[in-house]
Amino acid sequence: MDRFTALAIIFLATVLLAAGAIAYFFSPLFLLRLILFLAYLGVAAISAIMAGVLIYAKSKYTLPSLLSLIASLYALYQCYTWENPMHVAYITAAYILAFAFGLWWISEPDLTLYERLRSAKALENAGRYRAAARKYEKSGNYKSAAECYLKAGMEESAAWCYEKAEEFSKAAEIYEKLAAEKGDSYYWKEAYEFYKKAGEMRRAAECLERYAEEEPWFWEDVAKIYEETGDSENARKSWHKALEYYIEEAEEEGVFWEDVTKIYEKLGESEKAREAMLKFAAYCESEAENDPMWWKHVGEAYQYLGEEEKAKEAFEKYHNYKQQQKVYD
Repeated sequence: MDRFTALAIIFLATVLLAAGAIAYFFSPLFLLRLILFLAYLGVAAISAIMAGVLIYAKSKYTLPSLLSLIASLYALYQCYTWENPMHVAYITAAYILAFAFGLWWISEPDLTLYERLRSAKALENAGRYRAAARKYEKSGNYKSAAECYLKAGMEESAAWCYEKAEEFSKAAEIYEKLAAEKGDSYYWKEAYEFYKKAGEMRRAAECLERYAEEEPWFWEDVAKIYEETGDSENARKSWHKALEYYIEEAEEEGVFWEDVTKIYEKLGESEKAREAMLKFAAYCESEAENDPMWWKHVGEAYQYLGEEEKAKEAFEKYHNYKQQQKVYD
């Protein structure tokens, strides 16, 4: 048992013992009055604070807060005097009903009283598509909710409901349409994700291709998807786009020469792959001067190049470094 649980148990036991003692030495009725008095004292304090804030804000909810303050103060007085206990009961019942009504009200946000009292189908037939969609969504009928959201012009909400209904293709189509209309690349990425979930890899690749036009590090993923679909022509075009991106990155940060090498291999350009790997080996050697862990990558690069002596020398330096680290540890 942790400390918090132990303290909670001790606190609860203390409260129950205190309540039992009050009921025994005074009476159960006195205990009830005390509980109600403390409860209404808290309600009155909260109502007073809320009333002050709402009056300052000139809110339309000022009147209900003032009514709550007056009712709680009157109930507090009656709990003290116990002249009209039924009044306390009526006020308590009113608060319980108000609380239940509040829970019901917030369960369907943004709906009018008329819309709350009608069924989803009735609202749909009446042309209140947004409200109907909310009702359908709450009942778990996500497909009907999505259709109503579309009629209401709420495409993103419709896409979300299609996702919940596992209608991934329809969700993807909505995001594809939004991408074309709004010019936001984010929607191309979403369309790609949902076409991929739907197993429509060709359309997924087309959407990711549009996304890669702004986020070029995704060209490699585009190429791989085209390869999966057997579209060698588009795969090759995408590999060339990925190559352009990685060459630019490698010129700024040499670690990307390894990626350049792999893409040249994909394209069957072995000489250019070798040139890129030479640049990667040079980069790794420069890094190894500061961090000997890089000697491992130097060795791997020279192994790829077929220069076994240099590879062996690099691996020896790497293993020597590892042995030294073990000694220090």
